[in-house]
Amino acid sequence: MRRLLLALLCAGAAQAQPNAPHIAYLYPAGGQSGTTVEIEAGGQFLKEVTRAFVSGPGLKVRIGQYQRPMTGQEANDLRMELQDLRRQPASPEAQERIAEIERRLATFNREMNPVLAETVKLEVTIEPGTRPGPRELRLGSPQGLSAPIAFTVGELSEFIEPQSEVRVIRPGAPAAETEYEEPRLNLPVTVNGRIVPRPAHAQQARFLGRLFTPGDVDRYRFHARQGASLVMAVRARELIPYLADAVPGWFQPVLALYDSAGHEVAYNDGYTFHPDPVLHYVIPRDGEYTVEIRDALYRGREDFVYRLTIGELPFVTSVFPLGGRAGSRVKVALNGWNLGASQIAMDLKKRAADTAPLELALKLPAQESVRFAVDSLPELLEKEPNDSEKSAQRVKLPVIVNGRIDRPGDWDFYRFTGRAGQELVAEVTARRLGSPLDSMLRLSDATGRQIAFNDDHEDRAAGLLTHQADSYLAVRLPANGTYYLAIGDTQQQGGPEYAYRIRIGAPRPDFELFVTPASVNAGRGLSVPMEVHAVRRDGFSGEIALALNGAPAGYALSGATLNAGQDDARFTLAVPASASPQEPARVRIEGRAMVQGREVVRLARPADDMTQAFFNHHLVPAEEQRLMVVRRAGLRAPARIAGPRLLRIPVGGAAALRAQVELPPNANFGRLMFELGNPPAGVEIGAVQQSGPEVTVTVRCQPDGSKPGTKGNLIVHIVAERMAPANAKAPGRVTRVELGVLPAIPFEIVRP
Repeated sequence: MRRLLLALLCAGAAQAQPNAPHIAYLYPAGGQSGTTVEIEAGGQFLKEVTRAFVSGPGLKVRIGQYQRPMTGQEANDLRMELQDLRRQPASPEAQERIAEIERRLATFNREMNPVLAETVKLEVTIEPGTRPGPRELRLGSPQGLSAPIAFTVGELSEFIEPQSEVRVIRPGAPAAETEYEEPRLNLPVTVNGRIVPRPAHAQQARFLGRLFTPGDVDRYRFHARQGASLVMAVRARELIPYLADAVPGWFQPVLALYDSAGHEVAYNDGYTFHPDPVLHYVIPRDGEYTVEIRDALYRGREDFVYRLTIGELPFVTSVFPLGGRAGSRVKVALNGWNLGASQIAMDLKKRAADTAPLELALKLPAQESVRFAVDSLPELLEKEPNDSEKSAQRVKLPVIVNGRIDRPGDWDFYRFTGRAGQELVAEVTARRLGSPLDSMLRLSDATGRQIAFNDDHEDRAAGLLTHQADSYLAVRLPANGTYYLAIGDTQQQGGPEYAYRIRIGAPRPDFELFVTPASVNAGRGLSVPMEVHAVRRDGFSGEIALALNGAPAGYALSGATLNAGQDDARFTLAVPASASPQEPARVRIEGRAMVQGREVVRLARPADDMTQAFFNHHLVPAEEQRLMVVRRAGLRAPARIAGPRLLRIPVGGAAALRAQVELPPNANFGRLMFELGNPPAGVEIGAVQQSGPEVTVTVRCQPDGSKPGTKGNLIVHIVAERMAPANAKAPGRVTRVELGVLPAIPFEIVRP
């Protein structure tokens, strides 16, 4: 079962391209501007990696040594060496070699996940003056391009955790009393480390099962002076947002600070709703301090990578308001540590409605940029007291109200006049802008009767949030009169940081688009499957047509329509036969729809569909979408659909799909097969008839399958069998070769 699970995970990681490189982690996951750093990229299918691609200017990458997993024979050799070392008198060199062998054997003994097993060294040169911040790194091989992974350009000096702990043997002490000496840091600094497997902690984590082994505990020592306002911030989740085979679905770091006497003086296992911990501590006296980081469940794995930034650094804990009106100037209050200023002025005169990083004069090396929303509607600030219907703040619609749940148990009330039949939307934006508020909305009439209530509303555009804590109401008012909208915190929490924005007014139908995967690998003259995901706003349910934006001649989309009411659709991108392997091209796809009588065009955001904890899926946005043309076994000419473009499949019956598929000459292929990728319920391939390039494929729908009216696109994979020749290492072995996919085929399930 476990091997099957890992195989499925590997297949998903490859983004439907056989043997395309997969990066599971980078270690270290960043470097300081103006330096050169050696990186270990771990993953799968890395042997033939020859190139690396990084978003943005200022970085150059050189590919280094490839390393494969240890074999059984190599493990046996290490065990014999370990036995010999343990028979010898203890020495620092022998102890260090024993520790190294134990570490390598621990990795081998736990049957390393193949998704993590291979490594390739990267030498990353970051030019002086390179803009700090996150980048995306991809690896390329003849088989394709990897999905992007985060690499951070830092501002501070960087420290890399030593490969093995430094053991100190006190004079005259027995070997059993060997001590470890923590690495010493000079602040400010960014520490690069990872929590790797360590068998010494087995007693603490036997319950973790076989996917993880017990992990180590990393400790670092530094000197601090009295009065120093230290910030210690971990970045781990933002480096690797989701792990497919882990619960809760990411590395969960815990941070603790100890004084020179070994007393714990500060602790954090998550900052507000963020899994990554942040500590703020004012040093009470000069002395030595030790910071400790580990996994909350004492797990360890190669991809448990972190960046820990320590120093008297600015850190913004909250801003207010969370946004402003386009075309205006807004005063924004700042709360946090080591800021030096409590307010900034935001000039929004040239800003369009969007959500973007807050423009701060100070640099924030210990945190990601603070987000700030810009909208076109009128805005106002909450005015206290407004804690009940009697003191409700009167507002005129449409409006965006900026407020705060400023104490535990607080409720804010807003009063407005409505008409019978009026469509009303009330939407909270708080958690999506970094506020810890877990909002709930309640709409009532003048008599106190509840009209509508909402706690959490999912926004698929917020792919990095696993708790969708913002509220949303869409109602039709039953009568003329006064209405009250109340907002509170579900957890009965509150404080200056519990800020929110409420949009109240008529619906504003709209949509956002995401296209997956962020790295597309396609053979010349072939089609490659992709998927579009629509985030529909305020009840918009119309049809959305997709098109390429600025693509070279010969590239084309098939099945590029999201039907009315449809949120997800698979389609295909055809690559011309004249295309050649080159620098991965940027792909831009846009969607067009009629919204309230006007055409709306939205550029689709590239993303990857990531799996969390085996089952949950999240759309994780990427900076850019790249397409690599690869050389691979394929068809002689692009496959074509010969019949009608719309395939009507009756429930309990079948429809004939006719296509032209030309195999390359002397390909030595056996049986040709056609397979559906992620078909709708009950739809399957039946009989296949082939006469030369002419192919007729029967597509059936089971009686208990999809309902009449179901629409979408069928993605049909073309697969051939190939038998190894007699002079091969495994003569007669039959392998599967994927030759390509048919252009996406629109279908509709109809009544018999």
